[in-house]
Amino acid sequence: MTGGRGGIGSAICALLDDPLVLDLPEFDVASPDAWAAIEGEFDAAFLNAGIGIGHPDPGELPVAEWERIRGANLDGVVHGTRECAARLMPNGGSIVCTASLAGLVGMPFDPSYTATKHAVVGWVRAAAPGLAARGIRINAMCPGFTDTPIVEDELRGTLPAPLMEPSFVAEAALRIANDEESGRAWVVQPNNVVPFRFPGVPGPR
Repeated sequence: MTGGRGGIGSAICALLDDPLVLDLPEFDVASPDAWAAIEGEFDAAFLNAGIGIGHPDPGELPVAEWERIRGANLDGVVHGTRECAARLMPNGGSIVCTASLAGLVGMPFDPSYTATKHAVVGWVRAAAPGLAARGIRINAMCPGFTDTPIVEDELRGTLPAPLMEPSFVAEAALRIANDEESGRAWVVQPNNVVPFRFPGVPGPR
């Protein structure tokens, strides 16, 4: 479990039996060396670490902030998936990657967050066939606004709906982990947990 001390991460951990919690400052998800040091065999992984940086104007985006959000939101998912496939899930298993509704639609006040979460959804959809031969399923969880510290105070008063409880999102994560399908992006909204159908997307022909 990456991001295991955060709002959604800690809620998922509360539903698991003896989870391995990976979080800062001890564990940097963007570090390949940190991932290489993990030992053991697992049947489920929740790649949940993520941050927002709140730079709406790309012209004011510091390079270091882009590298930081890419490392937390995307590189951690790529490294985690790779290690699960190569070493940590020799008997197969299920990977749930926390994306966001911002991975399906634009979130104009943080285009970097939007870009990295879109990338997570794309990674999951494209990685699923390659992982299937190893007996590993991978899915993306795309929750709406949840009551965690990543939702800044000035944003909370502008939202059209109440924030979801982390416990609700955590229960959705376990449902997704146990689903037999792979390569899906699951929308998680209040009282609504469904795979997104990507309507209107053209095929190869």
